[in-house]
Amino acid sequence: MLIYGIDPGYTGAITLYWPKTNDIEVYDMPTMPSAKGKTVLNMHGILEILQPEGDGARVAFMEQVGAMRGQGVSSMFRFGEQFGALQMALAANETPMYLVTPQKWKKHFGLTRDKGVSRGLAMQRFPKYADQFKRVKDDGRAEATLIALYGKEVM
Repeated sequence: MLIYGIDPGYTGAITLYWPKTNDIEVYDMPTMPSAKGKTVLNMHGILEILQPEGDGARVAFMEQVGAMRGQGVSSMFRFGEQFGALQMALAANETPMYLVTPQKWKKHFGLTRDKGVSRGLAMQRFPKYADQFKRVKDDGRAEATLIALYGKEVM
């Protein structure tokens, strides 16, 4: 069984988690600059990361996101576009997907909004891969990994 954990967003990440061996592969969200210099999702990169290896069982858990008060219309549109692209990549690869709110998966682990605590928990639960979460900007990696772990623990 392969479990994908996805923290959507341009600073998010995708984790591939094999519960049987407790191994992970962590990828920062693949992005690239657009012709206008804005960061956009590299859709081919997403599709490649989510490409199944063989016919093994797999499932994806993705953080359910929505519009947030105070964010601009343009940035929310871009974020929603990215969220939809992730859903489509999973659908294209025939991967079952479950959406989970941040409140639900964080409550499961007793976490707060403090992303540093999420990084600490990821290092604790995956000590072999602690270097993947050591930088402050690795919070997306940590949260994608914890979302995958949440998936394992609630399945």
